Amino acid sequence: MTKHEQLIRHIEALEPGTRISVRGIAREQDVSEGTAYKAIKEAEELGIVATKKRIGTVRVHRSRRVSMEGLTFGDVADIVEGQLLGGADGLRRTLHKFVIGAMELDAMLRYINEDNLLIVGNRQAAHRIALEHGAGVLITGGFDTSEQAKQLADARGLPIIVSRHDTFTVASMINRAMYDRLIKQKIVLIEDIMTFGRPADVLKPGDTAADFHRLAGLTGSFRFPVLDERGRVSGMMTAKDAAGSVPDTPVERLMTRHPITAAPNITVTAAAHTMAAEGIDLLPVVDRHRRLLGVITRQEVLEAMRITGRQGESGETFDELIGAGFKLAGRENGGFRYIGVAAAQMSGTPGTVSEGVLTTLMLQAARRMVRDSGRSDHMVESMTTYFMRPVPIDAELVLEPIVLELSRKTAKLEIQLSDASGVSAKAILSMQLMDG
Repeated sequence: MTKHEQLIRHIEALEPGTRISVRGIAREQDVSEGTAYKAIKEAEELGIVATKKRIGTVRVHRSRRVSMEGLTFGDVADIVEGQLLGGADGLRRTLHKFVIGAMELDAMLRYINEDNLLIVGNRQAAHRIALEHGAGVLITGGFDTSEQAKQLADARGLPIIVSRHDTFTVASMINRAMYDRLIKQKIVLIEDIMTFGRPADVLKPGDTAADFHRLAGLTGSFRFPVLDERGRVSGMMTAKDAAGSVPDTPVERLMTRHPITAAPNITVTAAAHTMAAEGIDLLPVVDRHRRLLGVITRQEVLEAMRITGRQGESGETFDELIGAGFKLAGRENGGFRYIGVAAAQMSGTPGTVSEGVLTTLMLQAARRMVRDSGRSDHMVESMTTYFMRPVPIDAELVLEPIVLELSRKTAKLEIQLSDASGVSAKAILSMQLMDG
């Protein structure tokens, strides 16, 4: 059994509720903090640990990850602004399905299973039956329940939550929160792609230009962080810095001071934009004290963006809702053509589509053209928009993005938006291509 497998077994053996830390696991099991971190991250993916606000990382009951994506009864209580009437021990349990109690009790029983959540009003018999079948209860309308039900909730470790909102509002709040979770899960952070604890190739201020060339020859890299005696990034040494220097010149005199760094919790997209804008291929990742945690390369960042781009839709963002009805209808004049209908929800001034929606539609058309052309990784740099006349609701809209200039690294596009009366808006957009 490998060290990694031993750590997973150790974490599984802990009692639910036990607090876990990278440093503590590393010290107890005599492993590096990087090895401990990777084990804890995998345990989190397996659903046997979870990170809680103001608590930290704790051992939890294994989550059966279904469509709720790890939503707990406690999460639901927060979402619906609820109060707990009983069963506090069950707040950390993961729920599997919602059941709205809008039927007779006999019919309701067919839908209530263990770790479900029954959403119901002041029907005390339904409260008791749900608890007896292993389900939690969410009472809408601010109603109370019986003392018997509260005692049963405490005994079974199943929460009874009361919310002042009505059933429709509660269901809408939960649905919105679930979509938000799905959207956030698609966001990839630097800490998701880097390997903590992996030794990075670094230099010290007292090293020389000859040491830089020696390290470059061994690694094939030409960019190294320079660390001070406390492990903080004090500079960056590159081939450009070393060019023409005497071999025994100290790195401290040659390096670029105050280099660009990244925190582990920034998005991969933000890191990619920084690396492309600054023309760098390696980015040091540091903690809040500027101590080096690791490095990421441009290749690693772009690969993460490609993987993210291949994922399916993960939730209803505003952009997705606006562009949902527009379909590719073929190519014209060397560009692409997208057609859809202006929905009533797009209204700004009554009866016409808002300028913000029109701008979003043209931007989406440009992005979709880039993706449909096989160039998935890009960053928008500027966009100039012109509005000729109002666009009525229910009009059929045609979006035509056309390439004006295209190189390996940049693109300039014109996007034209038309309806039956002619051209209504145009935009000129510049973007940086990052996978060229």
